Amino acid sequence: MQKATARAHPNIAFIKYWGNCDDDLRLPSNPSLSMNLAGAHTETTVEWIDGLTADDLEINGQPATEDASQRVSAHLDRIRKRLGIDVHAHVASENNFPMGAGIASSAAAFAALTVAAVAAAGETLTERELTTIARMGSGSASRSVPTGFVEWFAADTHEESYAQSFAGPDHWNLCDVIAVISREHKKTVSQAGHRTAMTSDLQPARVAGAQARFDICRQALVERDFATLATVVEEDSNLMHAVMMTSRPPLFYWLPGSLTVMQLVPEWRQQGLNVCYTLDAGPNVHCICTADAADEVRSRLQALSEVVDVRMTTPGGPAEVTR
Repeated sequence: MQKATARAHPNIAFIKYWGNCDDDLRLPSNPSLSMNLAGAHTETTVEWIDGLTADDLEINGQPATEDASQRVSAHLDRIRKRLGIDVHAHVASENNFPMGAGIASSAAAFAALTVAAVAAAGETLTERELTTIARMGSGSASRSVPTGFVEWFAADTHEESYAQSFAGPDHWNLCDVIAVISREHKKTVSQAGHRTAMTSDLQPARVAGAQARFDICRQALVERDFATLATVVEEDSNLMHAVMMTSRPPLFYWLPGSLTVMQLVPEWRQQGLNVCYTLDAGPNVHCICTADAADEVRSRLQALSEVVDVRMTTPGGPAEVTR
């Protein structure tokens, strides 16, 4: 067997994925839209080794936890089944950004794992099929396989719930200026939150309006209409977190610093800065802005005592084999 390394970027969802209509296949309750994030990446090497009795995983040079190892092995089982192979693998993964803190580390990780594992087996699959396989490891990983601005379709079958690019990284020079409020790994992983989404009385209403928000957001991105984008992106983020906070048990990902930034960003927009906020399942605030506003947004965030770090990214490319 062979060895391959792939690199994938995390993504930030403008229209959120939260909750499944099928947990086993990770078929999402609603369609979503995202932007890959250049500069942040996971690089994963997969080596299929004859005679290896179990999969072996290390993350950032350290042996992985049992939970992480089991999740990766389960995903490799899917790939083994699809490719018709019966060999275990050594997997080494490196991240250059905080894990488990709401910067889509699992999206980048499972996109890179999927692409590397298939390439290491000497196989070639379509990008569409790669997105469906990555989806079963981590739902949003499907969006980290294609390039740039990506749409992921909700569907009733495995084959139809795939992701594809609708605009390349150079379509719009947006920036994601990330206000890192905490580098700590979140106590409740997204996977668990997806399973409790429907315990919230608000989830049916969020899902019912998702397609309309998707359409508005997609058109705003295509037309580079920042004012419309800002309104729908903030609304969709707030709706997802409202579902989280009203689930049973409730999930509170925001920290006081998150709220500080969320309150300031609309004020900055009223002052003329093209900036809006969105949060994934974590406390860190993604401040989406046009390139001409990025330096000012970064400067203002750095001045806040609640912000421990600021990272700036631009639209990123696809998951790809690097060696």
